[in-house]
Amino acid sequence: MTNKPSKTASKAKKPQPVVTPRRQAIHKKFQGIVVSDKMEKTLVVRVERVKLHPKYHKRYVVSRNYKVHDDSGLYHKGDRVSFVECRPLSKEKRWRVIKNGR
Repeated sequence: MTNKPSKTASKAKKPQPVVTPRRQAIHKKFQGIVVSDKMEKTLVVRVERVKLHPKYHKRYVVSRNYKVHDDSGLYHKGDRVSFVECRPLSKEKRWRVIKNGR
């Protein structure tokens, strides 16, 4: 027997990188009414939703305000707008207007 290294050991195949299809990001999407447009490029939008009380089964309205980025300045108080989640733009702004909700 000889002490030569075998050919198969020296020519080991390198692992190929696995290419997976890129998933499209899932963004939250809301629709609400503009309650303030006093800031530059920022709207405050109120989103209302109906909840059901777990014990008494009464429906009641819960609302939340979101600070939304509006680069164009097209929307004003009382307008219905749709907006989606985006990267953080400031301390409280993580939403971007996509279109008018009318």
